[in-house]
Amino acid sequence: MNEQIAYLAGGCFWCLDAVFSHVKGVISVRCGYAGGTTVNPTYEEVCTETTGHAETVKIVFDAEKISYEDLLHVFFAVHDPTTLNRQGNDVGTQYRSVIFYKGEEQKAAAEKIMREIIEEKIYGDEIVTELIPLQTFYEAEEYHQKYFEKNPDKAYCQTIIAPKVAKLRKKYAELYV
Repeated sequence: MNEQIAYLAGGCFWCLDAVFSHVKGVISVRCGYAGGTTVNPTYEEVCTETTGHAETVKIVFDAEKISYEDLLHVFFAVHDPTTLNRQGNDVGTQYRSVIFYKGEEQKAAAEKIMREIIEEKIYGDEIVTELIPLQTFYEAEEYHQKYFEKNPDKAYCQTIIAPKVAKLRKKYAELYV
């Protein structure tokens, strides 16, 4: 096994948690906060937009089963990287699109995937996804972990998260578990 870690922010972390929990080769997903200045922020603090943090997922994956590049393809398929500080009705800097890279290899891979997406004109608007080095990841409160799995019948889960999981299943059937 070749265990690696990816840190991605693309709107509500509940969505990314649910999606990446269904990706072949993903060992674990944890919701948290990254990219800000407040040490050990709480959800309530992050929601004030004063901490600088984005809702982020830490994805532990087996690089022998899925590549970092494939994780990024899924990431770009399940969120809108062209909307600044928002995903759908979720608005605020904590919902911005960010790839937090660890090392030059991840940075180069992210630059390559972003360049391909721009060249292929997949989105009509400019990609606003930030590419910045990970400083610190703070795990979110336990009630945020596996939210979709624990609350599948809640309205937000049905209207926002379930369609993203369905999109993964349809677009990347070979990666879906």
